[in-house]
Amino acid sequence: MTMIAKNTKVLVTGAGGFIGSHVAKHLHCAGCHVIANDDLSGGFLENVPQGCKFIVGDVSDANFVASLFRDHGPFDIVYHLAAYAAEGLSHFIRSFNYQNNLVASTNILNEAVNTGVKCLVFTSSIAVYGRNQLPMTEDLVPQPEDPYGIAKYAFELDLKAAHEMFGLNYIIFRPHNVYGENQNIADRYRNVIGIFMNQVLQNKPMTVFGDGLQTRAFSYIDDVAPIISRSPFVSEATNQTFNVGADTPFTILQLGNEIAHAFGVAPNFNFLDARNEVQHAFADHSRVQRVFSPPAPIDLQEGIGRMAKWVKAHGPRPAVTFSNIEISKNLPPSWASQKA
Repeated sequence: MTMIAKNTKVLVTGAGGFIGSHVAKHLHCAGCHVIANDDLSGGFLENVPQGCKFIVGDVSDANFVASLFRDHGPFDIVYHLAAYAAEGLSHFIRSFNYQNNLVASTNILNEAVNTGVKCLVFTSSIAVYGRNQLPMTEDLVPQPEDPYGIAKYAFELDLKAAHEMFGLNYIIFRPHNVYGENQNIADRYRNVIGIFMNQVLQNKPMTVFGDGLQTRAFSYIDDVAPIISRSPFVSEATNQTFNVGADTPFTILQLGNEIAHAFGVAPNFNFLDARNEVQHAFADHSRVQRVFSPPAPIDLQEGIGRMAKWVKAHGPRPAVTFSNIEISKNLPPSWASQKA
């Protein structure tokens, strides 16, 4: 297995968040000098690994990004994981979505080029594929159907253009439905596993949009973060795009039953009107398996059990309502009733 080079100076954005905190931990444990950044809007200071130098700030602010690179660089590698990944909600917060998921990313890219970063690792999403492209393979032409997926794909294209123009190396990952310790269970609009666990802890029914027969392949964090962390040190990964995550799809109802079992309660669902969303989503991972040769993945029961143990120890969190809805038309009724 390719090892992470010690003493490499890296920047990890979104390091107070979920995947970012795990990537930062792996890099720090491998001996890298890690500068960890987050604006703490959806992440938590407690998630930032001990030993990383933490800088609070919003990467959608170009002036802040310039100061981050100037005062704490130069960086050998940048891992850009800061994002607001709410696909369904992105229809109704378009300006916020593009500012946080596209403009912020271009701010990072600009400074990476100007300061000679060797590689920019970017976490995109399988949201770029849209619907009816199964299994999702990296060779498909993306057809995103929501502003979140559009923003992610736009920056993928920008990375490739920057490589052609400036020689900036990149690696793109398209993770999907990742769950595990450090996930924000207070967000009402994303991360169904966290939402379900937060509801179960409060003796509330698990809210299901539609009939619950939508399928997703849920990916445990320890099957994702190590691959992202060591990718710049794998020569064959340079300037490539990878799906990363679990192979086996489950219905939302199957997921809810597994979560109820982990908490020792009977499954209890509250069925709401269906949303406009992709019904089935699962990806092919033959490329990432060929390049990285990862170990066998954690199965859903084991992963849910690990996350449930962490959630029980930390307790429930009050669900956070997004306070700046930009478009109210066709907003799901359950979200409209929460709008501040």
